[in-house]
Amino acid sequence: MTQIDDGATHSDATEPGSTGRRDESGDRVIDRILGRASALDAGGVSHDEASQLDALDRSALRRVGGLSTELEDVTEVEYRQLRLEQVVLAGLYGQGRTAEAETSLRELAALAETAGSTVLDGVLQKRDKPDPGTYLGSGKARELRDIVDAVGADTVVVDTELAPSQRRGLEDVVKVKVIDRVALILDIFAQHAKSREGKAQVELAQLEYLLPRLRGWGESMSRQAGGRVAGGAGIGSRGPGETKIELDRRRIRTRMARLRKQIRAMAPARETKRADRTRNAIPSVAIVGYTNAGKSSLLNRLTDAGVMVQNQLFATLDPTVRRAETDEGRVYTLTDTVGFVRNLPHQLVEAFRSTLEEAAGADLVLHIVDGSHPDPGGQIAAVREVLADASAADLPELLVFNKADAAEPAALSGLLLDHPGSLAASAQTGAGLDEVRAAIARLLPTMAHELTVLVPFDRGELVSRIYDRGTVLDERFLPEGTLLQARVDEALAAELAPYVQPDMYAGGGPAPQSSDSGDRSAPQDDEG
Repeated sequence: MTQIDDGATHSDATEPGSTGRRDESGDRVIDRILGRASALDAGGVSHDEASQLDALDRSALRRVGGLSTELEDVTEVEYRQLRLEQVVLAGLYGQGRTAEAETSLRELAALAETAGSTVLDGVLQKRDKPDPGTYLGSGKARELRDIVDAVGADTVVVDTELAPSQRRGLEDVVKVKVIDRVALILDIFAQHAKSREGKAQVELAQLEYLLPRLRGWGESMSRQAGGRVAGGAGIGSRGPGETKIELDRRRIRTRMARLRKQIRAMAPARETKRADRTRNAIPSVAIVGYTNAGKSSLLNRLTDAGVMVQNQLFATLDPTVRRAETDEGRVYTLTDTVGFVRNLPHQLVEAFRSTLEEAAGADLVLHIVDGSHPDPGGQIAAVREVLADASAADLPELLVFNKADAAEPAALSGLLLDHPGSLAASAQTGAGLDEVRAAIARLLPTMAHELTVLVPFDRGELVSRIYDRGTVLDERFLPEGTLLQARVDEALAAELAPYVQPDMYAGGGPAPQSSDSGDRSAPQDDEG
């Protein structure tokens, strides 16, 4: 199974309740699914030990009947409240795309476990085009139903975005809930969002996804009006069941309008914070990367931020801004952002809005890649695609291959050769972090204005701002105030204009002597 640790730890230990781990049984499940697919490609059957889970073994895995969450007497609005527990995976792959299908299936399994599920089994169907009715085709859908029955699963997770008709068709065959990759990612986002804005954005994305997919099942379609749906009635039929669904649709639309209003009200606060950083000319670095690449771990290493680090996909959703300094004392901000993923659901564009705005407004993008992953190139491409959508593709980028301690040395060397200017590091061991810090300092925007200023002692806050936002080249205390030679940005140069002394160091002025830049106290009055 693909290693999905965060970079903070490579041990097998996990926090109580953590669902992001991949254990031996999980590996065997994925290997069994892939083994069956490979055997079918060869025109035979699979004979590996992991695939020999016969009917008796499957029955032993069956869940308690009373806990089964089959589609009975619920509507989608009610049903989506239930936790996913025991799931079966399903996917398609075309000719010559076996490796891509394997990577995608392993990622889907990790996503399902992050959502709180146990992956029991699955199917992979070799098919050039999805079936418009059931996605898998009628034969493979029936095979999937048999697997669901055998292992006692309550949910099928499909590795794509399903059309509403495909979802309904597959559910009608397997008789348990079917969710697609989009719904799974939305569920993870809903669990992990912490801020009010993040929660509102994710809920809005969930409702936008849900609205065209509403349906009723069983007796729930008639209980609101006390009647029964006519047997065999299809789409477009009028009856009590539709009344219930229309009520759900109205509730959803009302809630969506309220959420949009709340999100609009929150936007000015975020803009104010960003404007403050811009006005103070503090350079910003946005940490981006594929989910679970170890971004939060690196942020902790670089800033001692204490950001939550978990062995899960999408453990970080809300942007986290922390203060950092270069070795020369120049202040900048580091922003940890949500992890990106292949085929990012379009419903999450708004949920990503605050993260994307932080990335697009940065002076430097620190792109973290899991150097131990089997497909780092695919992850890099997925992240850059999202950055392009956020108008951040043209920003300076520093590519860092994290988890160097877990990567194959030859593969890591190849990655560094393929991406000139990139670095290798490990948040686990600390290796390479000094090089990362030095590269960040080198790539931050340069200070365009070099000037000499004489700042009165009663304007000590200006001296502090010069140290925080610029580079001090020399300092001397004079009776009139603090004499500084510094490089600063345009905004600070304008603020310091009244105190500029262009001739102090050239010709007639007193030449300053280097002093301890940490001593900001005014000198004692000298007689004479």
